Amino acid sequence: MNQISDSLPLSRWRAEGREGEVLRVALPLILSSSSWTIQHFMDRVFLTWYSPQAIAAAMPSGILLFTFICFFLGTANYVNTFVAQYVGAGRPQRVGAAIWQGVYFSLPAGAILLCLMPFAKGIFSLIGHAPDVQVEEVTYFRILCLSGWPTVLGAALACFFTGRGMTWPVMWVSAIVTAIHVLLDYLWIFGNWGFPRMGIAGAAWASVVCDFLIAAAYVVLLLRREPREKFGLLSGWRPDWDLFKRLLRYGAPNGVQFMLDLAAFTAFLLLVGRLGEKELAATNVAFSINTLAFMPMIGIGTAVATLVGQRLGQNQSEVAERTTWTALRLTFLYMGLISAAYVFCPWVFVWLFAAGNDAAALRDILPVTVVLLRFVALYSLFDSLNIVMASAVKGAGDTRFVMFATVILGWALMVIPTYLFCIKGRHGLYWAWGFATVYVICLGLMFLMRFMGGKWKQMRVIEAVPAPAPPPLPEVPVTEV
Repeated sequence: MNQISDSLPLSRWRAEGREGEVLRVALPLILSSSSWTIQHFMDRVFLTWYSPQAIAAAMPSGILLFTFICFFLGTANYVNTFVAQYVGAGRPQRVGAAIWQGVYFSLPAGAILLCLMPFAKGIFSLIGHAPDVQVEEVTYFRILCLSGWPTVLGAALACFFTGRGMTWPVMWVSAIVTAIHVLLDYLWIFGNWGFPRMGIAGAAWASVVCDFLIAAAYVVLLLRREPREKFGLLSGWRPDWDLFKRLLRYGAPNGVQFMLDLAAFTAFLLLVGRLGEKELAATNVAFSINTLAFMPMIGIGTAVATLVGQRLGQNQSEVAERTTWTALRLTFLYMGLISAAYVFCPWVFVWLFAAGNDAAALRDILPVTVVLLRFVALYSLFDSLNIVMASAVKGAGDTRFVMFATVILGWALMVIPTYLFCIKGRHGLYWAWGFATVYVICLGLMFLMRFMGGKWKQMRVIEAVPAPAPPPLPEVPVTEV
């Protein structure tokens, strides 16, 4: 009877490594990632309604700051893998210590990010965008520097939930803060309900306030009695130098990869800005639309890293492998539908940017955006491959390979060719997007080959538990008579 039950579709759906388990962990993370995307998407929409200069400035300055944050954010996020492997190995008392190392890491991270504020004007002067765009870029960048510490701290604290596969609290925090963010955007950008009209500064202040709210919400949730006692959240407060070094050993390459990958896209965006304001604005709109559809895959990636980490903690590498292939099927289905929409009904995505704005100001921008969405449709399936396979091997501890592959391919296939052919050779915007598409395709195939090689199955980031000593032998031999 059990064998018959196990063969039923519902039982297979709920089995380890199958769709039910992946979606149970991933769905709240998908909704959480979507909430974050909605925040930034609405930023872009409101700023598009506000002025063409504001939307042209928000994307490059926001991405540039996020590039600096990415190293610290990627390192703090890797606490997730430590929590997952400790939980899988049946050692919950070590979870608190792992969380505290992420908290300690966030302190110098926030201080370093604040030090970027005085350099904003010089940075954007070197980039060389139009003078009115530069003013908006500097304003946005300086205010967002204040969000560095709460962003990194919130990422480390969230790992307490994501690493255990308890992802609903993360979703609820993100959803509530998203609603607050959109409201603050509406009030502070346009000066509604008696607030001053702050434009791009209002969007930046809304982001700062909401990042602090997220960190505060996680602190409140972690102070509850049950997590404090079961997972050693208070007893693990002492600095653990060995654990901190392992966080840097495995997490820092994850942070470097995160940072340099975004740095490559930032360089690409800045190079496109040198082609003209129309090309920059169209690229900003296309990236914003792509982010709206792409960010849910980040939720699936986090779920894959969590489940792979837990299964490796239990020494069940075959279940970890099955989980990864299941997640890949789900992301292919999702991105396949989105890609088809990019090609056959792109105006569904761009109409929000046209609403509430002067049609003449966007007349030359939106048709170019429609063409760019076809490039997005082409590389999106390979981006699914990139997210899922990279998350799986990083969930085991294979972060250095991911770092080197991302950095080398990003600059060799996208940034340098864009500079040589589009800036020096003057071949235009579509050549630049062609190079970006080639980069994403090659990166996805590279991570697929690494996963199929199987080296990740033997990796662990947590310390091994010493084997118990054998019982002592009796001092005097006993002879039975």
